[in-house]
Amino acid sequence: MGAVATPRALSRHSACACNAGPKLDAHRAARINVLSLLDRKEGTPVAVLLKPYRIVSGRGATRNEFYLADCLDVFKQLPEASVDVIVTSPPYNLGIRYSTYEDRLDPKRYLEWTREWIAAAARVLAPAGSLFLNVGARPSDPWTALDVAQAARPHLRLQNIIHWVKSITIEQEAAGAAADLARDLSVGHYKPINSDRYVNDCHEFVFHFTPGGRTPLNRLALGVPYQDRSNIGRWAAAAAGIRCRGNTWFIPYETIQRRDRDRPHPATFPPRLPEQCLRLHGTSRIRVVMDPFTGLGSTGVACAKLGVNFIGVDVDATYLAEAVERLQQAISPTTSARTGARMEKAGLRPRKAAPSKASVSAKTPLPGRKASAGA
Repeated sequence: MGAVATPRALSRHSACACNAGPKLDAHRAARINVLSLLDRKEGTPVAVLLKPYRIVSGRGATRNEFYLADCLDVFKQLPEASVDVIVTSPPYNLGIRYSTYEDRLDPKRYLEWTREWIAAAARVLAPAGSLFLNVGARPSDPWTALDVAQAARPHLRLQNIIHWVKSITIEQEAAGAAADLARDLSVGHYKPINSDRYVNDCHEFVFHFTPGGRTPLNRLALGVPYQDRSNIGRWAAAAAGIRCRGNTWFIPYETIQRRDRDRPHPATFPPRLPEQCLRLHGTSRIRVVMDPFTGLGSTGVACAKLGVNFIGVDVDATYLAEAVERLQQAISPTTSARTGARMEKAGLRPRKAAPSKASVSAKTPLPGRKASAGA
């Protein structure tokens, strides 16, 4: 077996092997140059440009372009300062087995790759743009998410830290009489942890990076009503009757019946999360949104709802096909098959997380290597 592959090497391998995955409208894609949403520089040779995997027209004049490629290759072909908002969630390097590769690299190598793609993202981000980076961590290794945030420090300013809360308990007594709770309330989904050392992990980070730390936000786009209505008359900023939501966002996953059909990806966020990111940035200032790790396309679904242009990139043809279906369903609910249909038809199922270090056997694939057919 060869040397351990980096995410970049794996993604290149996956892009070359895309013939094994579903192809959508390939004859049309072959005639269209890369990133037609944006103005490419004069004199760029057409031969060196990537071809879109699929282009989907959205509501109005919006366009959604998908690329089956390494995001670093796509970043290179984007003009500087050409993307207004990037909302994404890269592999966390927690040993999750995707259908194409496993994110189980040496931590040093993983952070080197993280610095590389963030530097590329910073180059294409508009001066008043935003990068919303969702990342989680294993309770036994909580530094992972913070290390990823530090990797962006040479290139971008950390303007806000948002906490995506997936499960929450509100006690009746703590909420007070004004909340009108009949009992203690627990809402949301989480993965139980069988440990006497760690608590259940019910949240993930969304790091908000900007080029200069001065990007204006539409804080009231996610406004919530004042609990105490008397505050409305105290400050001029409260005249609208709502206040800034803050940096704690409760966004639970939808309840599903079958994961292989309804959420056929081992790590994805609900469309509401990127939607709130885009609303906070301000949709009136958004021309192009990008997700370099598209997965099932939740960011694209949010863009379709808000009516903004979208560029989605992924190295996995099966996930990308699913992302296209989900986006089409968001644009026109009656014209697309349900989520998971393409994977189910192909007989594919999401894989379980890789075993812990204590239970790794001799048959466990090495970090970063593509799993064997019998894995």
